[in-house]
Amino acid sequence: MKFHSTKNTSYQVSFEEAVFKSLPPDNGLFYPNALPKLESYWLENLKGMSKTEIGLKVASQFIEDEIPADSLERIVEETIDFDIPLKKVSNQIAALELFHGPTWAFKDVGARFLSRCMAYFIEQSNREITILVATSGDTGGAVAAGFFGIPGIQVKILYPKGKVSEIQRKQLTTWGDNITAYEVAGTFDDCQRLVKQSFLDDDLNKAMSLSSANSINIARLIPQSFYYFYAIQQSESAHNVISVPSGNYRWWFAAETHEPISGIPHRNAHAHWLPERAFSQRVCQRIGLTSICNFHWIIKYGLGITRPSYGL
Repeated sequence: MKFHSTKNTSYQVSFEEAVFKSLPPDNGLFYPNALPKLESYWLENLKGMSKTEIGLKVASQFIEDEIPADSLERIVEETIDFDIPLKKVSNQIAALELFHGPTWAFKDVGARFLSRCMAYFIEQSNREITILVATSGDTGGAVAAGFFGIPGIQVKILYPKGKVSEIQRKQLTTWGDNITAYEVAGTFDDCQRLVKQSFLDDDLNKAMSLSSANSINIARLIPQSFYYFYAIQQSESAHNVISVPSGNYRWWFAAETHEPISGIPHRNAHAHWLPERAFSQRVCQRIGLTSICNFHWIIKYGLGITRPSYGL
């Protein structure tokens, strides 16, 4: 499958190219040319499948033959080798627990999948790359753990000074080997801006091969769509509404992958509903995140607006 820029549908790349480029040159985001329809009989038999079988099926719809089935199965198996249980909260409410990975963050799944996809492609091409990551705490820890010790990959993590917990700081700074963390005098947005500027710097990109492990990378997004199938698999109900807390709108891609759910109401970390946040540019200073880097996916594919006009 090809992936195109949200700002220019004629700019199309393979999955491998999208993974290593992270961002298109126009500063849009990569999005699949098509969202595959999963067979109804497959969806009806989720309860009899393993987590690996479900993840392999979903991931292969987008990656196709760029990674052979046996290699992709191994990648998925290593990605989710911990529990992802659905726990009942009340008679009608259950919560999918995403904190059983090595760094206790839901981002462990995306980071582990991305690192192993990159490792596969690097092994085939014998190249070296540098990963740039901006983090407000949990992303960097998950990326550090996921990429630690992988040959051919150097990881550089930028985090805002004084704005991560002590546990998070240790998760970022104590690895050594191919993991290096830098403390930035500023907010998470400043860290993210530095990363994006690096990807758009032609001279820098000629000198070294750069990629990202933030949620702007399509290989972070694909495995996070597994969650919804895992929830449906364990649900006691045939009709489900999934509520997604989200600070950066990563949920939209997964919501469109055709799982049997009635709808996805959501709240973001800014405490504003989507339309108000989209056009008022209100921000919540408490969390240090004033720009939503995944918002192009929502604007173009969620609201039907082909080109944002407010500077995103």
